[in-house]
Amino acid sequence: MKYIKFISGFLGISIFLFGILKFINPFKSWYLAQISDSGLGEFSYTLGILGELSAGAAFILLLMFQTKISVKYLLLIVIIASTIVIVMMLTGIYVHLHPNVPADVLPLKVKPPFIPGFFLVLALINIFLSANKYRESK
Repeated sequence: MKYIKFISGFLGISIFLFGILKFINPFKSWYLAQISDSGLGEFSYTLGILGELSAGAAFILLLMFQTKISVKYLLLIVIIASTIVIVMMLTGIYVHLHPNVPADVLPLKVKPPFIPGFFLVLALINIFLSANKYRESK
């Protein structure tokens, strides 16, 4: 459970902060360029921000109120929030690899999707650990 809490805390704080940054320039204009250049559509702009804020907040709130939530429900919410992160990171990988999205509007100004790939792997590990722990708790 210690690893689940650590990964969830890291994902929660990081993803929530990424969502907040999308309201502040230059990150706001970079994100807008990423969405428009990749052809994802205007709805994806709002959905991405809401996804990051909600998944990040879910992880943070779980850690803050973990003693008030049964282990079973805590693990289920970790799995759901991690799944949301996976969808967002797969979208991030798509944006990074899209030929119309220039490197200068991406984090660290690099085309290879290192950041979304890293967070994708963390979310997958979190699901794996949580699913195993959930099976043990039955």
